[in-house]
Amino acid sequence: MKSIIYSFVLFLCFSTLSFCQEAVEKPAPPSGNALIGDFYGADVSVVSINKAISVEKLESKLKDTKKEEGIAVKGEVTNVCEKRGCWITLKMEDGSSFFVKMKDYAFFVPTALKGKKVVLEGNAERKVTSVDELKHYAKDAKKSKAEIDAITAPKEEIRFLADGIKVVN
Repeated sequence: MKSIIYSFVLFLCFSTLSFCQEAVEKPAPPSGNALIGDFYGADVSVVSINKAISVEKLESKLKDTKKEEGIAVKGEVTNVCEKRGCWITLKMEDGSSFFVKMKDYAFFVPTALKGKKVVLEGNAERKVTSVDELKHYAKDAKKSKAEIDAITAPKEEIRFLADGIKVVN
């Protein structure tokens, strides 16, 4: 009899625990107009803003080394993740762009950031991005099915992990 009671209590404990899992929610993307002076994540210091290098200089630096840490880069935002604002792209002089993620997904940016000049502070590296990951980001960017299906090869590119992003003039 005791074993039946213990079995029943054990069953109740496990079934209760399985239904009591707490959902971890990611923060919603901020709304707003992304005005000059607004920042997301860690505030970017005036010193970093003044020392910020262009996207092109970053590309040159990453030809010599594969990774640059604690670097500030200035550029124009060309795209923002429509779903959560969890990534952006910055325009390079040759018309191409590079990809920026937010460190630990700790912060997001508003879609109004598109077209604005920003300074990023964080780490940059040259990395090969898989086909699956490229397709995922293309879906986030609401690309057409034809554009997504056209992604068939991995891509070596600059990836930036931002600690903070500040809108500048």
